[in-house]
Amino acid sequence: MQNYIEERVLQIANYILDTKSTLRDTAKVFMVSKSTVHTDMTVRLPLIDNLLYHEVRKVLDVNLMERHIRGGQSTHDKYKHLCEV
Repeated sequence: MQNYIEERVLQIANYILDTKSTLRDTAKVFMVSKSTVHTDMTVRLPLIDNLLYHEVRKVLDVNLMERHIRGGQSTHDKYKHLCEV
C-alpha cells in the first residue's frame, strides 16, 4: 500500500473517532467517494492498525443502527418546512 493511502486511512479513522461522523459526511470533508471511505475503513484500516479499526467499527455500527432515525427526521424536517411556506 502506498504511503499517501496509509496516511489518508489514518486521517479518516481519526476524524471519524473525533467527530462520530458518518461515511457520507466524512467523504465530503476528505473529498473522496463514500465507497473509498468505506473501503479504507473496512479493508485497509485493519491491515494498518487493528485496534484503531475496532474503535472506528464501533462508531460505524452506531451510525448504521441510527440510520433509519436520521432518515425519518430528515423527511419530517423537509415536510415541516414545506408546510410553513
